[in-house]
Amino acid sequence: MKLLHGVGDFFSLDIGTNSMRIVQLSGNAQRGWSLVKYAYVPIDQKLVQDSSELGKKRFGEIIASAVEKAGIKTKNIAIGLPSSKSFTSIVETDTLPEKELEKAFKYEIDKHVPMAMNDAQADYVVLGPSPNDPAKTEVLVSSTAKEFAESQLELIEKAGFNVVAMEPETLAMSRALAPVNTEEAAVIVDFGEHSTDLSIVYKNNPRLVRTIPGAFGLLVKTASNSLNVREDQARQFILKFGLAQDKVEGQVFKILDGLLDNFATELVKSIRFFQTRYVNAKVGSIVLAGYAETIPLFAEYIEAKTQVSTMRGNPWQAVRLTPAQQQTLVNVSSEFPVAIGLAKRSNE
Repeated sequence: MKLLHGVGDFFSLDIGTNSMRIVQLSGNAQRGWSLVKYAYVPIDQKLVQDSSELGKKRFGEIIASAVEKAGIKTKNIAIGLPSSKSFTSIVETDTLPEKELEKAFKYEIDKHVPMAMNDAQADYVVLGPSPNDPAKTEVLVSSTAKEFAESQLELIEKAGFNVVAMEPETLAMSRALAPVNTEEAAVIVDFGEHSTDLSIVYKNNPRLVRTIPGAFGLLVKTASNSLNVREDQARQFILKFGLAQDKVEGQVFKILDGLLDNFATELVKSIRFFQTRYVNAKVGSIVLAGYAETIPLFAEYIEAKTQVSTMRGNPWQAVRLTPAQQQTLVNVSSEFPVAIGLAKRSNE
């Protein structure tokens, strides 16, 4: 099992907070992709967090049932790793012929993993020449705790499937949401419930990956305290009125403005840091996912603060769907970037 490499026919599994997404694609990046099979299954958050043997068994049964209903025949599966359970960085190493570099980096990878190698599952991908030093090569390194990787393997294998690859969700999402046919860099932002993941994609590869302060849960808690309402009510206010200043006397906007201003500042800092390394690269867009895609006027707010064109992400941008598939997925299509990104992994 590899973190970043996988082979053969497979499908992807993305387990979220309240739902599970399954995707099988045909095609490739050159010819284009088509949606073959898929499933969307609402799940109870308590079940996802249940580490008991009974809980794991029940969850495995739900996965197996969803795959069967989707009509997927292969047992090979690629799964995502939450950012809270994985570490990803871009490092530099001496430029060597490909085989020599791979051999040499195996002995160097431990320098770039934030835990003892005996406790880690790690993998790497060579990105190409360093933008600043031709004698150096950029390498993307990802790792996760071996204990967590083994627990995920056990869950999936007991459900009757074979894990061929694990990949950090941030990388999978970037593959699905990065704009196509452009030479400009794009900032991919996943504004989640508890954390916000950011990657900057340039020339088809992530060049900066980090988690930045601020997430939807913090907005909800702040609005709840300020408006003196329950958190579920505050959540509804934010998702309904967003950052509109002409709704409910602009109260939601006023409460969240300070937090989101700091959030936008972090985006700008990340862009500036990226541009110190890639001096000739232009950041052409910010692509939003997660709650950032659904909060009204969030994109307009970020664009005004960063002066970078900001848009809502479309994970289906390079995937062909039938009219029937489009109709079935219309209300949940925005929840699939990780599943689609995993399914787009190269078989080579």
